[in-house]
Amino acid sequence: MAKVQVAVVGCGGIAGAHQRGWKAIFEKEPELAEIIATCDAHRPSAERYADQVAEYQGRRPEVYASVTEMLKSGRVQAADVCTPHYLHHRVALECIAAGVAVQVEKPSGLTVKATKKMIEAAAHAGVILATAENVRRGPSQRTAWWLLNESGQLGRALGFFIQQVRYEAPADPTKAPNWHWRADRTLSAGGWVLDSGAHFMDTIRYLYGDVHSVYGRVQQLRPHPMQKQGLRAFDEQEDYFTATINFESGVVGQWSRTSVFPGHDWVECAIYGSAGAIVDPSGDIFHGPHGQAEVRIPGREPQALRDIYPQFLATLSPERRQRLFPHDFSDGFTLECYDFAQAVATGREVEVSAEVGLKAKAIAFGIYESAATGQVVRLDDVLSGKIEVYQRWLNEKWGI
Repeated sequence: MAKVQVAVVGCGGIAGAHQRGWKAIFEKEPELAEIIATCDAHRPSAERYADQVAEYQGRRPEVYASVTEMLKSGRVQAADVCTPHYLHHRVALECIAAGVAVQVEKPSGLTVKATKKMIEAAAHAGVILATAENVRRGPSQRTAWWLLNESGQLGRALGFFIQQVRYEAPADPTKAPNWHWRADRTLSAGGWVLDSGAHFMDTIRYLYGDVHSVYGRVQQLRPHPMQKQGLRAFDEQEDYFTATINFESGVVGQWSRTSVFPGHDWVECAIYGSAGAIVDPSGDIFHGPHGQAEVRIPGREPQALRDIYPQFLATLSPERRQRLFPHDFSDGFTLECYDFAQAVATGREVEVSAEVGLKAKAIAFGIYESAATGQVVRLDDVLSGKIEVYQRWLNEKWGI
């Protein structure tokens, strides 16, 4: 089996976590994949990334500042897209048109319509299109799935309350933070609900199944000044959201966060079944449940998920264990990259396809659409494009 020839497109931020994954894969299974190209519009970032790859791979990737120029080489087989959100669909579509398999960071496209265009193009070209989703792959998330869906220890899934109030005092206007592309909804498509929220949406779909409908409120309750090239700018992201998420199974979840309510900070992250709960003290409402989360069942001593993980592993066949935790990898970024490379190498399906990523992202957009319309929103109507009040301006802006 020839090595999968990988290009990393977008070499800042999250690409560092992806590189950690590619390095771990190379150390355990060097014959699987090789990074042959790095690409970033800011060429020094691509150069730096290539230098880092060369340290462990022994061969320095070619460096590009243009996806078009990179694809002209004809050598790239798979692209790992780690660009800002507004470039996800544009880079993916260009790579797909060249017959290149694509793994794209979440959200898998700027809007629902953008992701559907990517899926259609990939199907037409006959190439793999994966969503880079790392959170569901962690040992604690896999163990939580087992407790809720297979072992029976938590009984029937009932719902969750995942909520946080963490007050952040207004910034000193003379020391406002520097502007970042995430602050502009034209470039990011949204704030917490979509950004880190994309991880949360995939995890709850993984745990509970498809969502039927949502009701949400999303607001910015105070201005958040920033500095952009010496001028005053403002962060457009929400600082308050609350959502009721209704699943096809009958499960109901409550998800809320704000950073502008003073006087009393608190957080609650609890997943409930009819026989007990998973309670996560980490304070992270986006990426849990984490290993320190406690499984609390009346009449038993609480146990951390990390301590129950060996029980879950013991139930796995060798084939299933290899699929979920190849080489005993436990880092989600390593696992997502391994899954993608294996799919490209063997033709098997990826776990988190673009279609799976779309269904998760549609929950987040459903919350925004509900806030924009003031109504309960059905996920089928978000996926079909029947409801597109919030996203319409984004699609028009980018010609989607």
